[in-house]
Amino acid sequence: MWRAFDLSLATAGTIALVAGIVALLAVVVRAPWRLARNVVTIVHEAGHALVAVLAGRRLQGIRLHSDTSGVTVSRGRPTGPGMVLTTLAGYPAPAVLGLAFAGFVSAENLTAVLGIAAVLLLGVLVMVRNAYGIFAVVVSAAVLAGVALLAPPALQAAFVYLMAWFLLFGAVRPVFELQAKRRRGAARDSDADQLARLTGVPAAIWLLVLTVLTVTCLAAGGMLLIEPAVR
Repeated sequence: MWRAFDLSLATAGTIALVAGIVALLAVVVRAPWRLARNVVTIVHEAGHALVAVLAGRRLQGIRLHSDTSGVTVSRGRPTGPGMVLTTLAGYPAPAVLGLAFAGFVSAENLTAVLGIAAVLLLGVLVMVRNAYGIFAVVVSAAVLAGVALLAPPALQAAFVYLMAWFLLFGAVRPVFELQAKRRRGAARDSDADQLARLTGVPAAIWLLVLTVLTVTCLAAGGMLLIEPAVR
């Protein structure tokens, strides 16, 4: 990573740690999280959409809302493995993408990280069916393009690290938020509850599965990202 950006190992390590701290603050502090959560929602809905297509379902569209919620609509069998996988894909999607980005960072492949992010945003933009969703995706794409085209190498490195860290941390908080909502008797039509209806496995078990998936990706991705600092 540091060679790809013409950075020293010490500088790369510092960038990795600072980006991680900034990403963590963006997730745990309420004010920035309310804004940054839009990015997590985009990836969440992209996860539903991608798996729906891979499962042979017909993708109808994506809607992103100003309260950072979203919905992906696909047409196909209302039950079966394809529907289960489509429903399951949303919450782990940011964690899996963050882990993939961490892997590319570790392999010093800047082009892959920025390229995947660009393709994801383009794919979501094509399928978005409401004005706020288009706005959110266009703003995200503009930030990505500005960094990719105008930023110096050190800032690009910081941005790539920040994206990876944020997706890893940002995937975990919504799962715990969902657990809290369900304890209050809310969110009874959540992905976990839909999975429970589809499979007969209690929603609490699905919440445990989502927690394990997101935390495992955070641990694995974090180890890759802090490698320069450790070295």
